[in-house]
Amino acid sequence: MIRIRKSADRGRFDHGWLDTRHTFSFADYWDPEHVHFRSLRVINEDRVVAGAGFGTHGHNDMEILSYVLSGSLAHEDSLGNGSAIVPGDVQYMSAGTGVRHSEFNASESEPVHFLQIWIVPDRRGYAPRYGQKRFEEEEKRGRLRLLASETGEAGSIAIRQDVRLFSTILREGESVPLQIAEGRHLWVQVARGEAEVNGHRLEAGDGLAASDETSFTLRGAGAEAELLVFDLA
Repeated sequence: MIRIRKSADRGRFDHGWLDTRHTFSFADYWDPEHVHFRSLRVINEDRVVAGAGFGTHGHNDMEILSYVLSGSLAHEDSLGNGSAIVPGDVQYMSAGTGVRHSEFNASESEPVHFLQIWIVPDRRGYAPRYGQKRFEEEEKRGRLRLLASETGEAGSIAIRQDVRLFSTILREGESVPLQIAEGRHLWVQVARGEAEVNGHRLEAGDGLAASDETSFTLRGAGAEAELLVFDLA
């Protein structure tokens, strides 16, 4: 079974400094039909104006990944980490028993555009931890590059849930196959561009959920596509 979550149907709030779109229920946006998909709890697409950002705030018991599409995102946290995240970087924060952090646009002149992803961990009460890894564009062009996984295999970031997160960049007409195991589930999020998944056309901001299927073809279908692909228990 395949279901499409159209970009225009997401929750949207424009706060002036922040234009944010929520695939799943988040903060003041509540949609009982779209609270989560398996352990995937949040996909927020955020655009933050120059010099603005999220002040220090807390999280606990959540696996948090940030994926920058353009611009630069500055991060600081109570674990002592401080970094700038740019396109190609994946940032990981396991909030565990509690962590406080801030995220600001690192530029005084250009906006930052990024996706923030929350995954529910396999249990509560882990010690917090942080990671950041770079994945070059060439690693994702015309192929699926594993970014995060429970085991940290193939140079991916190790996370605390049975999820495999891939990224791919596809030109028009270019395709990649994907097989997932029986009983698992797929979510595809179009970060930019246009694509097809098993013939279903998707545009930037669209998501596709699949259950009870194991074989997929991801294809570029117009403007160059960048996809995030979640293989979920």
